[in-house]
Amino acid sequence: MTRVLRRRETSIALALVILVVVATTANDAFLLSSDGFRDLLLAPSLLVLLAVGQAAVIITRNVDLSVSSTLGLVAFATGSMFVSSPGLSVPVVMLLGILLGAALGAVNGGLVTSARVPSLVITLGTLYAYRGITVIWAGTDRISAGDMPRSFLAIGTERVLGIPVVALVALVVVVGAGVYLGYARTGREFYAIGSEPVAARLCGLPVGRRVFFAFVLSGTLAGLAGVLFAARYATVASNAGTGLELQAVAAAVIGGVAIFGGSGTVAGAALGAVLLATIDRALPILGIPDFWQQAVVGVLIIGAIVLDRVLAVRTARRLRSTGVAEAVRPLPAARVTGGVP
Repeated sequence: MTRVLRRRETSIALALVILVVVATTANDAFLLSSDGFRDLLLAPSLLVLLAVGQAAVIITRNVDLSVSSTLGLVAFATGSMFVSSPGLSVPVVMLLGILLGAALGAVNGGLVTSARVPSLVITLGTLYAYRGITVIWAGTDRISAGDMPRSFLAIGTERVLGIPVVALVALVVVVGAGVYLGYARTGREFYAIGSEPVAARLCGLPVGRRVFFAFVLSGTLAGLAGVLFAARYATVASNAGTGLELQAVAAAVIGGVAIFGGSGTVAGAALGAVLLATIDRALPILGIPDFWQQAVVGVLIIGAIVLDRVLAVRTARRLRSTGVAEAVRPLPAARVTGGVP
């Protein structure tokens, strides 16, 4: 129980519960109505997908700022496929959209690992490049609900046992990514690379391949988010997803993923995304102006980074003291048998 209470995820979940209770007390419709409960689950779903991919990249001591542009490009491409090829089935279009996201993530990963340029610079460039492609492609046009089949749009509104399908997809992704990073050998190597890339390379870990895969994973999840964006909002323009890249980074950092890499969980990143989305819905109900909403998010980010730094320093100090104690501890006397120690 002590270990659970000390985890960052527990404190985020507690803050989320308190926020929901306060907002529901101010307005019953926030949670107790059917639409309120649906929105509570539906609002953060796309951000959760982006935050999970972002967490995987940040754990390797990198960052992916292009996720919002990837989402927008895939969302418009998904709608365009329905317009240009009405005969394509919905699963095929969704698969092609996800593969497009993976390809865009592969471009990021290839540039970062081959050019040895900081990921912040590379993904900042692809952020504008992918958005520019979308703007040139879309122009002033937009994809509307009438351009997409009803079976596809139903994905954004359908529920299973009262839970939106989009939220269930996000939950499956969180569980799958959490199991992979927590228990698979290649997933654990993400943490080793983020903790100390040079040491990981000296130990024989395929640093380049793991970093490349992290960006492909982030692009794939951004592509999935783009497909679901088109299904949920039923309208796609060239500015789809603008600004979500910073929210994804903020969700991961608030959720306990160290900005310097090497620690954190996708579950924490998902909880951070849910907390941010709930703050956006709850603070207006509490009568707090937009400025203070952004200030609250900023304080959370700064607090999370400071907390990570304090915990890292404390852990390093404890490890050093433990190492010294082990070094000065006398060795046990050798047992002598037959004159041979």
